[in-house]
Amino acid sequence: MENSYMGADANVSDALYKQIVRDSKTAAEELICRSNISKGDILVIGCSSSEILGSVIGKGSSYKAAEAVFSGIYPLISEKGIYLAAQCCEHLNRAIVIERDCAEIYGYDEVSAVPQPKAGGSFATVTYKNLTSPVLVEHIKAHAGIDIGGTLIGMHLRDVAVPLRLSVTKIGEANLICAMTRPKYIGGERTKYC
Repeated sequence: MENSYMGADANVSDALYKQIVRDSKTAAEELICRSNISKGDILVIGCSSSEILGSVIGKGSSYKAAEAVFSGIYPLISEKGIYLAAQCCEHLNRAIVIERDCAEIYGYDEVSAVPQPKAGGSFATVTYKNLTSPVLVEHIKAHAGIDIGGTLIGMHLRDVAVPLRLSVTKIGEANLICAMTRPKYIGGERTKYC
């Protein structure tokens, strides 16, 4: 690990780590409860560990902060059979880390890269190291999303995204924006929607 990376991790106290876990879990619980996401669906998460610690995105990466987010969210969604998709940073063109079986089910093509804290991001790295059979893909169409710190996950959501306001508005110092998606409405005045 680089010294700057270790320095950012030093800023994550035990109390802050636990708070990040709690807030991440609460956000995921509320998103699941208020959205239409269910077993077999994909939840995309973009996470700036730098922003969580109050730094500018990409300038203070923290493996510990990313690990705390993962620890808060992954057990919950895994238990519900929801696939986690972790968005990498711009150095890997915002590629996505997902389980191999998710890529196969949805027909996503694998690309060759392995995220690192400074090339892919800390959250993508933590996710890659903790999934059973991780792969990277270029694009997905997720059913819901959590954006921690302005990582711009919209490119990986289905076409009609609906913002969700949660009781948790920040993870650490990072702003939290969540969305669910829905099918497009088509047709005219005689159309009935479900």
